[in-house]
Amino acid sequence: MLVLLLAGFTLLNCAYYLYFSRFWIFSKESKTKISKSDSGVSIISCVKNEAPNLPALLESLVKQNYPVFEIIFVNDHSTDHSLDILNAFALRKPNIEIINLQSTHGKKAGITQAVHKAQYDKLLLIDADCIPASPDWLGLMTEKFTKKKQIVLGYGGYKTYKRSVLNTLIRFETLFTAMQYFAYAKAKNAYMGVGRNLAYTKKLFNRAEGFKKHLHHKAGDDDLFVNQNATRENVAICLNPDAFTRSEPEKSWKSWFIQKRRHIGVSHLYKPKHQLQLGLFYISQLAFYSLAIASLTVGYGSIVLPVLLIFRELLVLRVIVKVSIRLKERNLALYTLILEPFMISVQMLIFISNIVVKPQRWN
Repeated sequence: MLVLLLAGFTLLNCAYYLYFSRFWIFSKESKTKISKSDSGVSIISCVKNEAPNLPALLESLVKQNYPVFEIIFVNDHSTDHSLDILNAFALRKPNIEIINLQSTHGKKAGITQAVHKAQYDKLLLIDADCIPASPDWLGLMTEKFTKKKQIVLGYGGYKTYKRSVLNTLIRFETLFTAMQYFAYAKAKNAYMGVGRNLAYTKKLFNRAEGFKKHLHHKAGDDDLFVNQNATRENVAICLNPDAFTRSEPEKSWKSWFIQKRRHIGVSHLYKPKHQLQLGLFYISQLAFYSLAIASLTVGYGSIVLPVLLIFRELLVLRVIVKVSIRLKERNLALYTLILEPFMISVQMLIFISNIVVKPQRWN
């Protein structure tokens, strides 16, 4: 009975990875020519105590290779020198606008004010601790907009710090999540995006009444917005490496744990079909490792068990290797067989924590 359960969950888990492989192994990113259109773009970035990161972001944004764009920064009650840095830079660059939040707090309030102030219909969002991979980031991301495509999903990775277990786990978890949401989007079933590298139109934002449907939740300015407004036809993806962004990762286990609790804490607001699809995938992973350990402990002697284990692990490794190559995270594939079960265990701990105490902080 134990082996039958293991076989069933292994096959279910393999079915998911075969689904992912349709995109990551058997399709390629089409080459994109950067638009020469003079259609303007509004870049939006929310800032909360990001003084150390702002100079690099500012320099990279003003150097974007695009004819017409503005940059709107939202200062959300920073207590460091963030506002001073923004004001000083804005004096030298006429296309920079600054919104200094007063009575309202939070990223959703800041983005909403920035969208209302934006001059252009195309909106491109980036976090204040991010750096675009190249001066062509703006052009490559917004080139994906068409009459039908109103949401563009980009990849937002994290900077690499050697000899850091936490950093390796953060980057692996980010890659693992990207493996899923890009594959789902390619299959016309988009369920999320990341605010580190995300674009959508002002028309879509206004038609959806912004974040009204989930305004009572501090998180979800990116994934919930995409989940509730994506259709089979209005989502495009951009996986050109020159359009990636890199962010500063959390430096402590506690801060990362809080961040993940916030992200996972809104997943119950996803569309029911996505809750089911994502839930079954996680259950198949958890059950695979749990039942495999139990079977090995019992000492089941059939050849079926090692064949199942080897087949599944080789399939997972094949997909992760391909994903890591396309997302320029090549060294992560080496740790797949260790990091995947570790990540699943941490996620279970986060699920339990969110049930016991609901996360409060947005930043």
